[in-house]
Amino acid sequence: VMFARASSSILRSSLVSSRAFSSGQKFGKVAVLGAAGGIGQPLSMLLKNDSSVSELNLFDIVNTPGVAADLSHISSPSTVRGFVGNDQLAESLKGCDIVVIPAGVPRKPGMTRDDLFNTNAGIVKTLADACAQNCPDACFLIISNPVNSTVPIFAESLKKQGVYNKAKLFGVTTLDVTRARTFVSQLKGCDVNSLDIPVVGGHAGTTIVPILSRNSAGVTFTDEERDALTHRIQFGGDEVVKAKDGAGSATLSMAYAGAQFTLRLLSAMNGASNVVECTFVESTVTDSPFFATPVTLGPNGAETIHPCGNVTEYETKLIQAAVPDLIKSVEKGIKFVKEN
Repeated sequence: VMFARASSSILRSSLVSSRAFSSGQKFGKVAVLGAAGGIGQPLSMLLKNDSSVSELNLFDIVNTPGVAADLSHISSPSTVRGFVGNDQLAESLKGCDIVVIPAGVPRKPGMTRDDLFNTNAGIVKTLADACAQNCPDACFLIISNPVNSTVPIFAESLKKQGVYNKAKLFGVTTLDVTRARTFVSQLKGCDVNSLDIPVVGGHAGTTIVPILSRNSAGVTFTDEERDALTHRIQFGGDEVVKAKDGAGSATLSMAYAGAQFTLRLLSAMNGASNVVECTFVESTVTDSPFFATPVTLGPNGAETIHPCGNVTEYETKLIQAAVPDLIKSVEKGIKFVKEN
């Protein structure tokens, strides 16, 4: 394919294998729900830039025809279509292999992710119902906050329609890993391209548990460095919300992380082996019904959910503290679907 370009200049080639969509590739149709928003636009651009995406459907309640027209001029093989308004939602989902959902309202200074619950819970439930009816076999990637509750909301909505497959629902926690890698490489001078650090738990504040002791570079930390890094990774989102001063939350870095997870999953669905990513899934690793750990991805979604692995006493305490908070967030999501 003459115009297919490797996207390693944007998404690191060491982590994302970009290749031309070929007739031998089974999966490649992706929908982005919330595609005109702060995360949705740069996320859609990164997906359009990658040759493993064959079709890109962009849905939002406003502005998607313009975003789609703009992105359609990028010289990569995928076709882009825009869908606007709830009457076009069903059509945007038909035949999709992966549905990525950054829809909802962003945080403002002083807000926690949980403050978004009342608005975003309803949005996510509506989208889940549409997915259940139009692409029940797709993989669903949830970015809409609070992820610790929106993933259970999505699961319960699919269960109500009888189409839930726990191997195909993912809370995107990749940004926590991205932050861990970035902050550690900056502090210790190791190569960010090859650095890997598992981040387990959830996707809000102290439920985010970076397993710094298992960083792939083998670097060590003083207790002070460990504490400061852990806090910065847990509250990296607040850092951005504060810096944007009312103009939004982490959108560009979230789009990068969301595209990275999407493309890694797409590569696994099309036969790549040893694709392991941390993601928030239905899990029996802890007492929380949903929990993020490293997960081996494959043609049918989540193939193997790995345990937390070797952790220090410090990390064990963080995990133990996160679990009750996660259980509460999960129960809040389940309760919302039962009552609505």
